[in-house]
Amino acid sequence: MSFSTRIEVRVSDLDPQLHVTGAAYHQFADHSRFACVQAAGISVDELIADGFGPVNLETTIKFHRELRGGDTVDVSCAWLWGSGKTYRVEQILTRADGEVAATVTNVSGLLDLRARRLVNDPAREWAARATKPELLGFPGAP
Repeated sequence: MSFSTRIEVRVSDLDPQLHVTGAAYHQFADHSRFACVQAAGISVDELIADGFGPVNLETTIKFHRELRGGDTVDVSCAWLWGSGKTYRVEQILTRADGEVAATVTNVSGLLDLRARRLVNDPAREWAARATKPELLGFPGAP
């Protein structure tokens, strides 16, 4: 199951040429991932209270078409799990006219806040907290 969030470009997202700034693309992607986690039924407050915090280790943005003030953009989230300490989230930012504006790929992990180390199996920790694990792309989820 895929997840998507619609975001309206604000004036504060623009550079002097009235294009969306690079920082805003990061924020759009962050906002959509957080909304996806919430929609999956995970309380980030409870996750942190349990001693875990999500961390971004790498972010890659590829720009395809411009976004401008007043545009809306749909930001999808596809979670890709492996067997290691990290996982990826691939996001597509699509304009209202159907054109892909950008793709964002994050390599992330789940930090044990006490040990200050990445947990060995982040998928297990996320899946244990999700009421809708299919939104986080877990195998076997509806």
